[in-house]
Amino acid sequence: ESSPRLPAPKDVIVYSYNFRSLLRWSPVKVDRGLVLYTVHFKTGAFNQWDEMNCTRITQTECSFPWSLKERRWTVVLRVRAELGQVTSDWVETDPFVAERNTTIGPPKVNSVIASSDSLLISVTPPFGLEVGDILQYHVSYWENTTSTTKKETTRNTLFKIKSLKESTLYCFSIQVELMTYSDHWLLGLQSVPECSRTTMS
Repeated sequence: ESSPRLPAPKDVIVYSYNFRSLLRWSPVKVDRGLVLYTVHFKTGAFNQWDEMNCTRITQTECSFPWSLKERRWTVVLRVRAELGQVTSDWVETDPFVAERNTTIGPPKVNSVIASSDSLLISVTPPFGLEVGDILQYHVSYWENTTSTTKKETTRNTLFKIKSLKESTLYCFSIQVELMTYSDHWLLGLQSVPECSRTTMS
């Protein structure tokens, strides 16, 4: 080999959804041999690199271990490629804080009970709550034939959209907003609209 180093992994990114986080990167291409990857991490509190559960792995992703589940920690990760004794340079991520950088998915809609003038909606949060979490649900709803959207905010997982017309098709979409320990608000993704018809009185 004329070059004693492997190319470094590219597109190194932390992917985090509902506080489940993993590191992903693009595969390093070589003419022959199987490239392996090793991932390290360090936290803001301790400036030393530690092994993750991903040493000399063939996959191009590595899930965060249970020990890194603290949402408020600042974490930096690094990955390198290895082929026999030859290695690439390490590639470091930007600092990652789950509480600020995760993507929150929409809540799960469990049930919708229609009456003549209201819809009673039951939802489940998109992730397990921790002590001190405050969740708000932003509900947007509209008559299926109009573009006028009304909005309501609630902290309950069971809530009622009131003052609706009877025998009318209404659609709604919900997104979660999480207030974290550090008074930081994190707005989640909007749910796919669902529609229900109110009953005749």
